[in-house]
Order: sequence, then structure tokens, then C-alpha cells
Amino acid sequence: MTAAQKPRLNWVDLAKGLSIILVVMMHSTYGVGNDTGQTGFMHYILAFATPFRMPEFFLISGLFLGAVIARPWRHFADRRIVHYLYFYALWAVIIILFKHLLVDRDPAGTLATLGTAVYDPYSVLWFIYALAVFGLIAKVLWQLKIPHWATVIAAAALSIAPVETPLAILNYTAHYFVYFYLGYAGAPWIMRLAEEIGKRPVLALGSLALWAVANAALVFAPGHVVAPGFVTLGVAGIPGATFVLAVAGALAVCTTAVLLAKAPGFAWLRWIGANSIVIYLSFVIPMGVFRTLLLKVMPNIDTGIASLAVLIVAVTSPLVLYWIIGKTGFGKFLFERPAWAHIPGAPGSRWGLRPAQTPAQ
Repeated sequence: MTAAQKPRLNWVDLAKGLSIILVVMMHSTYGVGNDTGQTGFMHYILAFATPFRMPEFFLISGLFLGAVIARPWRHFADRRIVHYLYFYALWAVIIILFKHLLVDRDPAGTLATLGTAVYDPYSVLWFIYALAVFGLIAKVLWQLKIPHWATVIAAAALSIAPVETPLAILNYTAHYFVYFYLGYAGAPWIMRLAEEIGKRPVLALGSLALWAVANAALVFAPGHVVAPGFVTLGVAGIPGATFVLAVAGALAVCTTAVLLAKAPGFAWLRWIGANSIVIYLSFVIPMGVFRTLLLKVMPNIDTGIASLAVLIVAVTSPLVLYWIIGKTGFGKFLFERPAWAHIPGAPGSRWGLRPAQTPAQ
């Protein structure tokens, strides 16, 4: 790692840290809201972030696709398709068995859900499934030499259009692939922007303030609804406006990450970002268990405070588990892809170039 690369990696990890917190915030806040039938201050923070919460995740996920997209199909598929499908399949089975078999005691429902999870991404793990699909699509487009501008226009049109099909993965692809591709195609520009932000922090802060005011005004414009289990945006909910705010918000998160990379006291957020996939995969179970216990022990707790407490537990519990696994060496397959789960001949395969495990990055 060169000195020039370190700041870039730092801000990307910080952006990943912000991203995972926003994702877990949604599930924590809506979960508490549905259980209590009330809204709290966390619902309004979530509403503010709604236009860019998932677009920012996919834009960051596509940033370094350019470093691997030209690799042979075997290597690319192993790293960008099989990699994610392994963790999706593993954790879908774990979560489905926990929720539908152990908690709901529904063997028939468990088998049915396991079957549909093959083609219909299960619950909160849909974005892991989507990363594999998006990587495949991007590779095919690269192989066909489709110009970036043509792909961006077509993908943006699909994102803006009200695409709704019986297959969830088709809907997710229509809605979010454009942001993943923008991260890939726009990576050089985004990296240059990050460098300029680092040189002009005062201007960047001013720009962030203007963006925050505009985003809030459009989100909370007349017509918005903040309910216990969902948010309806105001003007920001208009399809074209949603797309513009998604891109602007994703860049705002990147800007914030660049500024935080130069500030002291955020090493913890960078560490969370560097290990964000651990949280993405495993936050659901501790989140659900803690929420149930908290509301049972403290039924009158403020909804906002309860949502924040559930968020903190949901983010930290997987990291504690990861630390324990690192210390004991037991259970590494939960977050590290073993050699047998690689395509034969690919790096890391039991039959490949080097017998090593690939962390879930």
C-alpha cells in the first residue's frame, strides 16, 4: 500500500462504515416501530437518509470493480459472483432455520422458504445476492464492449421507471444496478473528487450543508409520511427526484467520509467499515433477539431510544462474534470462504494457485 493509496482506502472504509450503520438503522428502527406502533427521532433520521441509503451502498460496492473486471472469467466469477453467493447461501440457511424453524416452529414453512430463497433473495440478505448479479451483468457488458454512457442511460431509465415484476431480484436490479455501475464507471472521477475535497475542506463543508438543507426540504415536503414501519417521501419521492437525490446523497456520504478521514477519533468507524460485510451478514439475529428482550423488559421505553439501542447492539454484536472467532479459530467459515468454496483453478481454491482462505470483504 503506497502513501497515496492510504487516504483513499481510509475514506472508502469510513464510507462503508456509514453505509452499514444506515442499513442496520432502517431495520432496527422499523422493527421497533412496528412492535411499539410508534415513531421516534430515529424515524426522522432514517427518513432523511432514505433517498441515498441503499444507492450509496451500491455505489461504494462498485468503486473497485474496475480492478478485477478484465480478469479471466474463472477468476472474476470466483471473486465477484461465487464469493457473494457462498455467503448468501450460508447465512440464508442460518437465518431461515433460526427464524422459521427454531422461533416459529414451522418445518413446512422452513422448507418452502429455503426453496424460494434460491431465486427470490431472502429478507435482508437480498443485497448480497444482488452484488453477485450486478457483478455478472457488469462483466457481460464489459465483454460486449458496451459504452459506459449507454449503460448508465439505460440503467438510470430503469431506475426511474416504476418497474415491478413478480421476481424481486429483477426489481432490485432495475432500481439499484445504476448506482453500482456508476461506482464502477465513475470511480476515477470519484477518486479525483475525493482528492479535491481533501484539499478544500471548508468548501466541502459548505457544500454538504447546502445539500443537507435541500435533501431535508425535499424529503419532508408536503405529502411526506413518517410511520412506525415505513416512510413516504415528499417531493423526493417523485421518481426523477429520487434518482437525483440518490446520486447527490451518495456523493455527500463520500464527501463526509473524506472529511472524517482527516479528523481524529474515527478509527472505530473505519474499522467497522473495513469489516462491514460481517455486520451485513449477521446483524439480523442479535437485532431481533435484543429488540424482543428490550421491549419485554422495558415496554414503556421511548421508541427513539429503543431504536438507537437496538442499532448499537445490532452493529456491535457481529463484530464481537468475529473477534471471538478470530481468537478461537472456530467458525471461520462463517466469514471466510474456505478453499472448497472456490472455483477450481481460481486463486484460493483447494485445486487452485494457492491454498488460502478469502475473507468476506
